[in-house]
Amino acid sequence: MEDLSSSPVRRPFTGSCHCGATRYLVYLTVPFVQRPYNPSNREQTVYRCNCTICHKAGILHVRVRFAPEDFLLLSPLDPFEDLGDYRPGPDLRFLYCKTCAVRCFTFMGEGELVDLKGLDVPSAGNDNGPVKAWRPKKEGWREGRAEGCYLSVNGYTIDQGQKDLDLRELTEKKIMSYIDCLVDVDKQSPTLERPHFGGAY
Repeated sequence: MEDLSSSPVRRPFTGSCHCGATRYLVYLTVPFVQRPYNPSNREQTVYRCNCTICHKAGILHVRVRFAPEDFLLLSPLDPFEDLGDYRPGPDLRFLYCKTCAVRCFTFMGEGELVDLKGLDVPSAGNDNGPVKAWRPKKEGWREGRAEGCYLSVNGYTIDQGQKDLDLRELTEKKIMSYIDCLVDVDKQSPTLERPHFGGAY
């Protein structure tokens, strides 16, 4: 008989900043599979970057398959107005909570408000759940920095203790990719073995 316990399944996970002002849902396929980072690949992937902002901010990149369907910001509903916005360059927005300074996600592109009724969202529209959320704009979304559309969830902000989520396994099972954006941002030289110079496990 087939063991279904390890069959990949897409499911929602909650995430938040430390103080709880920023809250989101991210849909991930678990269990994670070993897949070296490839910027042209549209598969879910996790990686650590050795560039100075990612290293100093402690970002564990979780890239979803299709951001407009896999990420919902529940609070605040206007991230460009209500979150801090650090831009070390012209394109990427390293958004952070203005209260606790935690960076939940990095973004480039346009967003839109959506009604959660009719979407497969846990507790949407009931007395305890949100009715609207912000997400990357679906129309015209073509994933990639060169396309002007980018979303990376900081894996460290996914709420721990949820079923099927153990971040230790990313390193223990060599699922984590390490890319080089410090020395050669164009090549990135992904590896599953060891962080590049300037990076960390």
